[in-house]
Amino acid sequence: MGTTDHDQFMREAITLSHKNIQEGKGGPFATVIVKNGTVIARGTNLVTSTNDPTAHAEIVAIREACRVLGSFQLDGCDIYTSCEPCPMCLGAIYWARPKSIYFANTRDDAAKIGFDDRTIYDEFARPHNQRKIQMIQLMRDEALVAFREWQEKNDKIPY
Repeated sequence: MGTTDHDQFMREAITLSHKNIQEGKGGPFATVIVKNGTVIARGTNLVTSTNDPTAHAEIVAIREACRVLGSFQLDGCDIYTSCEPCPMCLGAIYWARPKSIYFANTRDDAAKIGFDDRTIYDEFARPHNQRKIQMIQLMRDEALVAFREWQEKNDKIPY
């Protein structure tokens, strides 16, 4: 794919971010997922319109792309997002395993307009007992039984 193609797909993500604001569906974020030069999914931020804190543009688009592909992975796909992905979206993107991520605005740009992920990055580095939201471990030994069962399962689909 040439630079012009990349610009076209990013421009579509940016245009969708403007449209999302105008329609009042959520924040100024949008994502386009492309495979073999064809858009297979689009997503915009729907957090406030759906009351779903996970309805970020990247997550919405990943869900749609996986449905279209009939797969839980985005092999060979490119993701174009109007802003550098937040920690949740970046985690989902890594799990989906696309070929590449293209982004326009940075996380610092997002922080300047009130979308600051710095707290989450800081929390990752703290021990469980020092985080702002209590994290209390319970019943590990019982829960490990399911992990052992998975480990021993011969017909599992690894991912």
